[in-house]
Amino acid sequence: MKIAINKANINQLLFTLCVVVPFFNVYELSFLVWMLTIGLTLRTSYSTEFIKYISSFFFILAIATVFCFFHEYQTYYIIRDITYLLKPISGLIVGYQLFHKKIKNPFQFLLYAGISIAIYHLFLVCYGILIEGARNVREIREHAGYFNDFEIYALIILVFRKQLKLEFSRKKSILFLVILGLSSFFYLARTNFIQFFILLIALKGYFVLNMRAIKVIGTTIVVVLVGYTAIYYYNPRRNGKGMDEFLYKIKMSPKEAFSTKIDREDWKQFNDNYRSYENIRTVQQLSHNNTLLFGEGLGSRVDLKQTVYLGDMQLQLISFLHNGFMTVLLKSGILGLLIYLTSISFFFKRNRYEDYDLKNIHYFFIGTGVFLIVSNWVFTGFYNLIDTKSLLIGFLFAYRNELIKSGRS
Repeated sequence: MKIAINKANINQLLFTLCVVVPFFNVYELSFLVWMLTIGLTLRTSYSTEFIKYISSFFFILAIATVFCFFHEYQTYYIIRDITYLLKPISGLIVGYQLFHKKIKNPFQFLLYAGISIAIYHLFLVCYGILIEGARNVREIREHAGYFNDFEIYALIILVFRKQLKLEFSRKKSILFLVILGLSSFFYLARTNFIQFFILLIALKGYFVLNMRAIKVIGTTIVVVLVGYTAIYYYNPRRNGKGMDEFLYKIKMSPKEAFSTKIDREDWKQFNDNYRSYENIRTVQQLSHNNTLLFGEGLGSRVDLKQTVYLGDMQLQLISFLHNGFMTVLLKSGILGLLIYLTSISFFFKRNRYEDYDLKNIHYFFIGTGVFLIVSNWVFTGFYNLIDTKSLLIGFLFAYRNELIKSGRS
């Protein structure tokens, strides 16, 4: 059987490669592959809307660049910060450039990329459990990966396959659902579960507020609160067996993200609320140095006042935090943070599209905007080094622009 080699197929291969490569958790490799892809697929024009959106990230980088000259930092950390702050920019551009009008169904294009990484992830899960003997949440995640936002988008695309005009046989649909469902579950990531339900509500159109949407969102909030209350009183153990460890993390989620007072001498409290501790130290440092307005620039680091294990390293000074808002605050201050919040608000722009495809893209954008608020608070948002949702968003920008150019609205 011959496979036609055309622009659309080449773009599918490049897009899948760009989605998969961050999963190896070697940022230098991801940065190189994404930059090479940009060079290979460079366009001569971009939509005005896309340029306006991506300019937010350029402004944040520019502010951080200017104010790094007011401090003395090591060149290594300055260069590293430049590559880190380029992460959302490069991802959005890659996604935008790899859209091609000859792609028959753009959502199917995105789905296949998600299935590719899901298959690889399931292989790692099996290897971790069967070969390495992983038996709890922490060990499985250490071997197979901590989260993957792109797979959740792919799963949502599959769930709404009829709405998105995907034509798969029942057998193939079930196979894809099993692959993506199992893979998504085995990340055992709270943010991915939240992401799934946010996008589910978004694609149903319930974030476009009306009486029905208010009822659905209100019911969802009640169910979540009841579920959390049940987990809280079940009182799962910190290092319990099976799902206990995962349920314990759910129980501690509000404190982990929003604690304002943490006893560093109490290792359990410190560990459970570490992400909040990063935020506290960032604000304290910027306030002490009078750098809240414009940040401390490229090369800046937060002093945690003690050594902590992060991944496989012991660190006291950290360049990037779990909280994307605080990372932007550190590098570019309140000014940069306001710009970043403006970039998120872009997804909530009111659009009265009659065209079905444009309406679906709009729903994806609204869901992404809501999720970015959560994602930035606990997992760095677009700035996460293994994040790939920026590829999808850039792709959808280009797809929407093509639909509008063709006279559909």
